[in-house]
Amino acid sequence: MSQVDNLGQVRNTQTAVEIVRALAQGYTPRAILPRMKFRVLQENLRNALWERIEEGDLTGLRLAQQTGFKQAHISNFLNRKRGLSIEGMDRVLAVQHLSVLDLLDPAEVNKRASILPPSNDEFQNVILADGRIAATEPLITSMHVKEIAKFKKAFLKKLKPEIEGDREKWERFVAIKVDAREGMSMYPRLLPGATLLIDRHYNSLKPYRKGESNMYAVLKDETCTVKYVETIDTSLVLRPHNQAYPVQILTVEEGKSVPDYLVGRVCYVGIET
Repeated sequence: MSQVDNLGQVRNTQTAVEIVRALAQGYTPRAILPRMKFRVLQENLRNALWERIEEGDLTGLRLAQQTGFKQAHISNFLNRKRGLSIEGMDRVLAVQHLSVLDLLDPAEVNKRASILPPSNDEFQNVILADGRIAATEPLITSMHVKEIAKFKKAFLKKLKPEIEGDREKWERFVAIKVDAREGMSMYPRLLPGATLLIDRHYNSLKPYRKGESNMYAVLKDETCTVKYVETIDTSLVLRPHNQAYPVQILTVEEGKSVPDYLVGRVCYVGIET
């Protein structure tokens, strides 16, 4: 039995260091190891070693000498008769100059990369994603990108953040489209299909402009609802702009606070005509 069932739980090993390096390049933990089992990485390592053996670049004896393992131990691993410990895998990776990223499917890694295409002009690229993703994912991976919206960098730079809690590591701006019910509940400020720019670094109830109510994307049922927000005791009051729609009460769960439910302030509304 391996020491871990999921490499997301690895601690204090070179494998973990490799993962940290990958994270620094813009990958999320969930993206790097999407429920990948340790045995899958071992199998990918076997395949990589067999490729080198078949090409004449490596032998089992040579690998045993490099790692300090007995040749029988290496043979049993290559022939799927036994596995390697995490430390053993790290040793093999090191002597063969391999990275844990070499054991991942490049297509899967690219699909889950959280790197926006660069923008060299006056516009900044902003991901347009589903409300569920905007409400729950600090970094949005490419597999969840529906479109790329463009906003002037000068406009975004002027927007004032108001962070409460741990939001610094969240990708600041994300765009969503509202459906028919959400759009009509905030009519005429919104219309069905409107594109909203959400500032996820503004999760405070402090008014952005004096005397004017902020419009928020709010976490509700694991997705976004768009409403005005007030508080009563330990509950959020979600008010529509359209009085034909009901006021909703959202109870703050134990261990959470109001800012946890505020996905962000709506700072731009785009309505196609």
